[in-house]
Amino acid sequence: MRLLLFSDLHLDTAFHGTGAGPEAARTRRAALRTTLRRITALARAERVDAVLCGGDLYEHERFSPDTAGFLRDAFEEVAVPVHLAPGNHDWYGPKSLYQQVAWSSNVHVFTEDRLVPEELADGVTLWGAAHVAPTTTEGFLDGFAVQRGGVNLALFHGSEVASPAGQESGKAPHAPFSARQLEASRLDHAFLGHFHVPRHAERHTYPGNPDPLTFGEHGPRGAVLCTVHEDGRVDRVRHDVSTSRVHDVAVDVTGAASTDGVRERVAAAVADLKGVVRVSLHGDVAPDVDPLPTDLETVAPHLDALVARCSVGAAEDPAALAGESTVRGRFVRDVRADPGLDDDTRRRVLVTGLRALDGRAADLAVQ
Repeated sequence: MRLLLFSDLHLDTAFHGTGAGPEAARTRRAALRTTLRRITALARAERVDAVLCGGDLYEHERFSPDTAGFLRDAFEEVAVPVHLAPGNHDWYGPKSLYQQVAWSSNVHVFTEDRLVPEELADGVTLWGAAHVAPTTTEGFLDGFAVQRGGVNLALFHGSEVASPAGQESGKAPHAPFSARQLEASRLDHAFLGHFHVPRHAERHTYPGNPDPLTFGEHGPRGAVLCTVHEDGRVDRVRHDVSTSRVHDVAVDVTGAASTDGVRERVAAAVADLKGVVRVSLHGDVAPDVDPLPTDLETVAPHLDALVARCSVGAAEDPAALAGESTVRGRFVRDVRADPGLDDDTRRRVLVTGLRALDGRAADLAVQ
């Protein structure tokens, strides 16, 4: 049996904190819809037996009737069974999108906050559950054990918390479970949502979010084509279905004599990129140069959005500092007098030391 798994698409998300203005945010939300179309096209091309969504398909607080119609049409066109397990952002309730759509007959939504069985094929059972509130959902595997034969699979939105590595930075635990619980449940494999970083464990799979939602979401992610064997083993192949591109770029502006000089370096660094870029400026510039994020807004009109973080300092005159009766002055005098340093090393030591004395611990690297 071949299944296509995805999760955490977050349709209609606001894209707060990404630097995207209203127009860019609308473009990003449209890209999420394109990503879902790519997922459904992949399902048809691979002739899968079913499509599984591990939750957070959309955002409950922001969805629109247009999104409801879009989802109905997208899943109807797949023409194979589609199984949806609501998560903490798209939780199942009286006002949820799930209750407002007249789904086609191939769509099945899990509606209970406990694992309930749904037959995928003769001898293959899918156990699914739904979040019915945005918070405080207990673990779906608490006290659960399979009491039937054949291959038993699970689909739900939850947090694997068996070890500190199982916690994703910034992600609150929802419907927590441990690897030990999964083994004791006698489930052959669990298909999951919630963590945006993809994970392929022996008995569970997190596909990760298929389209990046914020900075730092790099690396391979997408929909996972899962082949389920008769003995319950699962082979997995990841397919990149993302529409958006999000980049983090560090730009050294050391020595820039003007704001235009800073702009030129940023423009060169992002010239070959597409999508949304966050640039982190670092280094020492001329004393009169004080680049602001707004100075860079028009540097790269080919991008969907450019977000700048500035951690630059003013280049200081070592000769002037050496005359100070301060710790900085003593440090500069000692470094300048050290006969074991060549000119380049002396410069690096001076810059790094002065940055450290100024409390710029995050900006100590010197080119």
